[in-house]
Amino acid sequence: MLLTLAQWLQTLSPEFGYFRVFQYLTFRAVMAAVTALMIGLFAGPAVIRRLAALKIGQPIREYAMQSHLVKSGTPTMGGVLILIGIAISTLLWADLSNRFVWIVMIVTFGFGAIGWADDWRKVVRKDPEGMPSREKYLWQSLIGLLAALYLVFSISESSNYRVLELFYTWVKSGFDVSLPPKAGLLLPFIKEVSYPLGVFGFVIMTYLVIVGSSNAVNLTDGLDGLAIMPVVMVGSALGVFAYVTGSSVYSKYLLFPYIPGSGELMVFCGAMAGAGLAFLWFNTHPAQVFMGDVGALALGGALGTIAVIVRQEIVLAIMGGIFVVEALSVMLQVSYFKYTKKKFGEGRRILKMAPLHHHFEKTGWKETQVVVRFWIITMLLCLVGLSSLKLR
Repeated sequence: MLLTLAQWLQTLSPEFGYFRVFQYLTFRAVMAAVTALMIGLFAGPAVIRRLAALKIGQPIREYAMQSHLVKSGTPTMGGVLILIGIAISTLLWADLSNRFVWIVMIVTFGFGAIGWADDWRKVVRKDPEGMPSREKYLWQSLIGLLAALYLVFSISESSNYRVLELFYTWVKSGFDVSLPPKAGLLLPFIKEVSYPLGVFGFVIMTYLVIVGSSNAVNLTDGLDGLAIMPVVMVGSALGVFAYVTGSSVYSKYLLFPYIPGSGELMVFCGAMAGAGLAFLWFNTHPAQVFMGDVGALALGGALGTIAVIVRQEIVLAIMGGIFVVEALSVMLQVSYFKYTKKKFGEGRRILKMAPLHHHFEKTGWKETQVVVRFWIITMLLCLVGLSSLKLR
């Protein structure tokens, strides 16, 4: 919005030439972060009071950590504060004609709507389990598949018309259309290696990345500040990759695929980082508000979508290693419990409690120790991921 206004003012008079600064992605990304941060810090107390007045308190499951029972009643659905900051800041500072900005926004707020419905059932119906898993995955799958079908053709095309034309050609040809190398699976730390996926392979991979990252962040969001800081760090790192892939100069120099328009996602990443830091101000231990599924599902979906667009799915798994391990800990725990119950008549566990952060709490770590140590690990993993920019 502000970019369009600045461009219009420049056409009126040479005196407005200083508005050319709005053309720089780095400037708009920084301003998006600052804007989202200010919105979150100023609106946070009012949003928390409103959530508390509506009695939207976090229910605690009966089998949860005993030390967490004191958190019962703390306002949840605080992810709304994050989404407000992202929405306003992105609309102000991003190029609204950019197709990638809109697809990331649609996925983010689509998953946010699913999370909102889940949280609402928890606090209104007083059901700690919320939305049934099958129903949740159904809506997540619908949004993930629609996004994947759009992205599979938009990676190589710069207009929505051409995307629709390619989709029609794909259907008409009997679902047989070859994709350019940059739509393949890229391996980090290796020069110009791309494994062709085909349309169906790309769609399946994109679906798994978007839905998987959404649920992984949601599973990680179990301690005060545990999920939001890794989201900020991973999102900021993905913003760097977006800047590189969106630049014909830097992408060529660093041997990355050039994806026109992807650089604009740096503004969205800046807004996400600023909104996340503002939320952390109120979510740090002891938390005044919880993110809830409305925030966790939305942010995870955003990270996955951005990673697909900038062709860094594997790097996302590296930088978001905490999210991956948390999700795997739940999958292994549940699978092993069901297997042993069927074989021995009694379910057994690999961990003291899943997700992984609760296991460390059970071993004697304090909540703040778990959170800060997971932050440190994420910081190191982000540095490893960023090193793939040059180490190839």
